[in-house]
Amino acid sequence: MSDPMRPPAPKIIAVSNQKGGVGKTTTTINLGAALAELGFKVLLVDLDPQGNASTGLGIEGESRQHTTYDLLLDEAPLTSVVLTSGIERLLIAPATTDLSSADIELVSNEKRSFLLHDALRQPQIDAFELDYILIDCPPSLNLLTVNAMVAADSVLVPLQSEFFALEGLSQLMLSVREVRETANPNIRIEGIVLTMYDKRNNLSRLVEKDARDNLGDLVFNTVIPRNVRVSEAPSFALPVLDYDSASAGSAAYRALARELAARNKLAPKKGELANG
Repeated sequence: MSDPMRPPAPKIIAVSNQKGGVGKTTTTINLGAALAELGFKVLLVDLDPQGNASTGLGIEGESRQHTTYDLLLDEAPLTSVVLTSGIERLLIAPATTDLSSADIELVSNEKRSFLLHDALRQPQIDAFELDYILIDCPPSLNLLTVNAMVAADSVLVPLQSEFFALEGLSQLMLSVREVRETANPNIRIEGIVLTMYDKRNNLSRLVEKDARDNLGDLVFNTVIPRNVRVSEAPSFALPVLDYDSASAGSAAYRALARELAARNKLAPKKGELANG
């Protein structure tokens, strides 16, 4: 039963696709930055043992004293794990390679699928005044991904605009359905976002048509273009919105953030930015 004295809970979205190289972490970072630009307070939870989301926001290894590993395995308080990023209103719970052993260590834990769910519902989370929590999942359907889905309200799926893109999506959908039937009856697909899209390429257009024909309104209107600035930004430990604010990639992620907020019926908190 919810506590009427507590503020509204943040919207929790797992960004997941078991196929690597689809723009999952890039989308998590830049969507988070774009939502923050609209005035929303965002926490990015790095649940990928590669820790690329943490690195992409400039969190150095020595700064990661407490990580999502501690959050899950040692039940560390959120306040000891969450760090500020260089982006206003964007926080991060970082990860290190320690997470790579989590699957094995979690197997014997009776609550193994609910650890992130419980961690993100600690009363102390209220102090962060969050609007969104974005979880960057590992590129596999393992216990970490299950934890993310059990914790989340919805799953956002980046889909690369390339051949075989839709293969494997059915497996992810089945995993979401299984979690819905066994652990989180309220989880839903937030939407599919086409990434690395090249409008000059027939294949990109065919993948888009196939996705929209098969998945309808689940596919976001916004597509993320293949853009060199998006690719360069992580090497400077910046979201593309800060690396090159005027780039096509920045415009696309701003559009995606506005579309996501509209789907969730959340008005941007900085109106002057809401109109681009």
